[in-house]
Amino acid sequence: MDNQLIYSGKAKDLFKTDNEDELLVVYKDQATALNGKRKEMFPGKGILNCQISTLVFDYLIENGIETHVIKNISDHEQLIKKTEVIPLEVVLRNRVSGSLAKKFDLIEGEMLETPIIEFYFKSDKLDDPFINDSQVISLGIATQSEIDYVKEQALEVNHLLIKFFGDKKLDLIDFKLEFGRLNGKVILVDEFSPDNCRLWDQSSHTSLDKDIFRQKKGDLVETYQKVLDRLTAK
Repeated sequence: MDNQLIYSGKAKDLFKTDNEDELLVVYKDQATALNGKRKEMFPGKGILNCQISTLVFDYLIENGIETHVIKNISDHEQLIKKTEVIPLEVVLRNRVSGSLAKKFDLIEGEMLETPIIEFYFKSDKLDDPFINDSQVISLGIATQSEIDYVKEQALEVNHLLIKFFGDKKLDLIDFKLEFGRLNGKVILVDEFSPDNCRLWDQSSHTSLDKDIFRQKKGDLVETYQKVLDRLTAK
């Protein structure tokens, strides 16, 4: 297998394979905050994220969501379909938290009447700025039909995962999705782990996600292990 690195991200590296239609994803032990300005290594984090994301994506696939995942080839490596990644971060919020609380001076944890969907232009150089639908279309990032489909998929993923995590006594506060094009169709890509969502314990409302690192509130690997343990508990 050709192990040529083609992209090094904050949490994952992408490598070419001997099949031009497939890529190898290697989950890293690195955690970042402030759009990559703060970085630390946490041995074991990559394995936990890979395993958690695998459980989530398997569940989504079983429930009709098409993704780029082909199979895991180790505890921290996945084989994925090569897609044309759409440079948008699609954020869905069920409760007030993070930047939404600060921006509108709202109470942390307050339930929203309906989920909020936001788009951010994926660019580390520009600090991932907010972008609206008309800008997405005008800049040629996505078409109106693709925007509509992405929103529809985000809401369906939300519906499925509220139950998935709720069954394990976890509240899904918000999350980030990414999408890519494959043979003209838009599919779900990237990962779904405590790195790109907020999960709160239903009883104590304590964070079980990367806010532990952002806010220096505890041990990141220990926290992610708690999430995995819950998801795999019978």
